[in-house]
Amino acid sequence: MLSNAHTWLSVLLLHFMEPCIFAKGKLNVLFIIADDLRPTLGCYSDPVVKSPNIDQLASKSTVFYNAYAQQAVCGPSRTSFLTSRRPDTTKLYDFNSYWRVSAGNYTTLPQHFKTYGYTTLSVGKVFHPGIASNHTDDYPYSWSVPPYHPPSFSYEKRKVCKDKDGTLHSNLLCPVNVSEMPLRTLPDLENAEEAIRLLKQMKDTESPFFLAVGFYKPHIPFRIPQEYLKLYPIENMTLAPDPDVPKMLPHVAYNPWTDIREREDVKALNLSFPYGPIPKDFQLRIRQHYFASVSYMDAQVGKVLQALDDLDLSKETIVVFTSDHGWSLGEHGEWAKYSNFDVATRVPLIVYKPGVTSSLPRPGKKTFSYMDVFENTQEQFGEGYKVHRMVELVDIFPTLASMAGLPLLHHCPVPSFKVQLCTEGFSLARMLGRQEWTISHQSYAYSQYPRPSDTIQQNSDLPDLADIRVMGYSLRSNDYRYTLWVSFDPIHFLANLTDIHAGELYILSEDPGQDNNIFYEFTQALLKLGAQPQWTESLKQHLMYFSTATKTKWTL
Repeated sequence: MLSNAHTWLSVLLLHFMEPCIFAKGKLNVLFIIADDLRPTLGCYSDPVVKSPNIDQLASKSTVFYNAYAQQAVCGPSRTSFLTSRRPDTTKLYDFNSYWRVSAGNYTTLPQHFKTYGYTTLSVGKVFHPGIASNHTDDYPYSWSVPPYHPPSFSYEKRKVCKDKDGTLHSNLLCPVNVSEMPLRTLPDLENAEEAIRLLKQMKDTESPFFLAVGFYKPHIPFRIPQEYLKLYPIENMTLAPDPDVPKMLPHVAYNPWTDIREREDVKALNLSFPYGPIPKDFQLRIRQHYFASVSYMDAQVGKVLQALDDLDLSKETIVVFTSDHGWSLGEHGEWAKYSNFDVATRVPLIVYKPGVTSSLPRPGKKTFSYMDVFENTQEQFGEGYKVHRMVELVDIFPTLASMAGLPLLHHCPVPSFKVQLCTEGFSLARMLGRQEWTISHQSYAYSQYPRPSDTIQQNSDLPDLADIRVMGYSLRSNDYRYTLWVSFDPIHFLANLTDIHAGELYILSEDPGQDNNIFYEFTQALLKLGAQPQWTESLKQHLMYFSTATKTKWTL
């Protein structure tokens, strides 16, 4: 069955590989997306996680240290960065609508490349599956051939996790013997194999390619090869540095991690709602399994990068590595995503361009050698080029278009529902291959998250559109994390920034973990500022006031 499907895809590929408007000399694109990955990577100075293959990529790339997702949940984030529009423009805050129907017929990142002669290919989780991408991963708009999904993914949520007594469960923590799994494989193993197969197929074709590879890990459940746990002995694991719910955190800001609670092993803990907490020994095991999942995913990235090198494609292929959002690991007493904190919104963003972020390799030299995490734990890599200013995932689309020499995207007007091609981000291409030693000017990143109520409910993590009553608009600057929770009308998609339900303000120089909310020291003055036409401008105006007020307070 699988070989027949591959044969059919090969026929389709050949059909789309006719001479195009671009020569083969055009740079290819390899766009790698992890799922639920915060920057727990060696190249982001994480002291625990072993990620040698991504670290190697980073050493030859520009590494954006402060990149942020526009909403910390899969579907809205992926639709946002693949269209370069914020969730208020895609009108997607849950998983239940398709932007071309509900918002506008927006051109996507792969569709733009397809328009200019690229063969566009999708492996694994790129668009969020289901209604959010029209049950087709936006094929045929975005892709030259139907996207590939690994057959073994159908077992991801089934009872395949073996307990000590041999019984099978649907658990959060699910280290497995791969040979005992249905189909004797796992989804990301299949994704890596398919990506390598497509690279081999595209090597000698006339058209350049845009290959997007979406790995499923470290998304829950942590169904991974059991040997990766050996990299993280439980006795070496530590709790989050701030495992308690902050005293001044408004109820509306808290996410009760309901998806975690649905797993059989977590259900057995009989935790209270909404705060728990999870027993400390189980917290350590969650962190252990998350880190192991990252190393497992890193190994698959390494396989694909080695194939790119072995096929002599690394010198003519742009590589971007990122994630759709982060994941809380016990900080603030929270788990999973579903919030506006840095741990949920901050993501890795690594951009490689041959000859720009690193010199082209000398004949016979490798750019990306596969690093076996079980054998090369002492390998040290350079840091690549560092950029510390705030950037956003909506910046990826215009950045890639610029890097590949495609026509530049215009900035979106307000509103832009009838504009098919524009960006709400900015091209980062000029930052590539340059070391940023200091942040010369203020920069901002914006995120948002919806809630059904000011109080914590069962659907607080992921409310359906019709149930949204509050929107948390959030700004991250060099010095502050500021979030304003305001009323929201889901019928007309309108927020009322003068109807403030709650707020959060964290001074990062004093409070990098975002645990001491000082918003309520400024509430009365804030009400006098009013609102700007765009929420992003309102939050910047508020932040200017906060900055002046806090500096005055310190002076006094």
